[in-house]
This record gives sequence, C-alpha cells and structure tokens, in this order.
Amino acid sequence: MNCREGCGACCIAPSISSPIPGMPKGKPAGERCLHLSEVNLCGLFEKPERPEVCGGFKADVQVCGSDRDDAIRILGWLEQLTAA
Repeated sequence: MNCREGCGACCIAPSISSPIPGMPKGKPAGERCLHLSEVNLCGLFEKPERPEVCGGFKADVQVCGSDRDDAIRILGWLEQLTAA
C-alpha cells in the first residue's frame, strides 16, 4: 500500500518519542507534527533530519484502514494500546 497523499494521520495520531527538528521532546499523541503542512504533507520527507521512526513507517491497510478517518482512528487506538 502507498501512503494516501494528503492523509497525514501518521503525523497526528501517534506519539513520537524521538526528537524532531523544532520538537526536541518529540510529539504527543493526537498533536500535529509542526512539519505537517496545511495540506497534510510532511515538510521533512526525504530530508536527512527526518526522524528514523517517521521514515520507517510503512502504510498498510491494517493501520491505515480504508480512508484518512480510519487511519486516525486505528492509529489512535494502537497508540492507546501501547501507552498502557
């Protein structure tokens, strides 16, 4: 599966514990990454400063569902499971 252009769910729903440029403590779950544009595209995509965790994310129907709303819901649910 390829990422849905303009989705951005993986840049909003999960927490990111590693430092991100401009976000030295990472990103809490449910908060937009400051590098996510208004049209939900990553401003760090293919740049060396992009965190490893972001570059390692692979779109898959099991975590992305059938649309952006599914992706936000599923990734948020997975975040809650792993935070417990």
